[in-house]
Amino acid sequence: MNRILTTIAAAIPALALSGTALAEHGFIGQARVIDTEPLYETVEVAHPVTECWTEQVVQRNYNPGNYVAPVAGGIVGGVVGNQFGGGHGKTALTVVGTLLGASVGQQLGRSHHGQRARVENVRRCETVDRYEQQQQLSGYRVKYRYEGQTYYTQTTEHPGKFIPVRVQVSPARGI
Repeated sequence: MNRILTTIAAAIPALALSGTALAEHGFIGQARVIDTEPLYETVEVAHPVTECWTEQVVQRNYNPGNYVAPVAGGIVGGVVGNQFGGGHGKTALTVVGTLLGASVGQQLGRSHHGQRARVENVRRCETVDRYEQQQQLSGYRVKYRYEGQTYYTQTTEHPGKFIPVRVQVSPARGI
């Protein structure tokens, strides 16, 4: 018998404390969901798209292996330079004529034979973002009833038939 009284005596303060805890923190109850309305928001969504087009490009090819024109120009320039001056001046003019003739021959060779131009069609592509507006589900407006009263809230997920509610009890008159 003493054991039962001791257990009861220990339980009374715990019950008193749980009543205080209930008043402070409340408890979780279940409320019936009456209606749910989906809520949408408009968002912009990017879609990468590859765009391609054809461009005409001028291709120039040089033929650096053609030595006929510079050599012929050097010979002609050397012969012409050799016709002028005398002694060491004759030699100097021959060298200058050879160099000048080779340079002119190289330029003429490029302009007539070495430089070729052609037009090519080149396909080019790039990826760009295209944006479109979409409606996305952002949550639900929920109408529910608890203890005869109707309430509203918003949730991110569909609540189902019942929604958990926190119930907090406090005295009607202050102490």
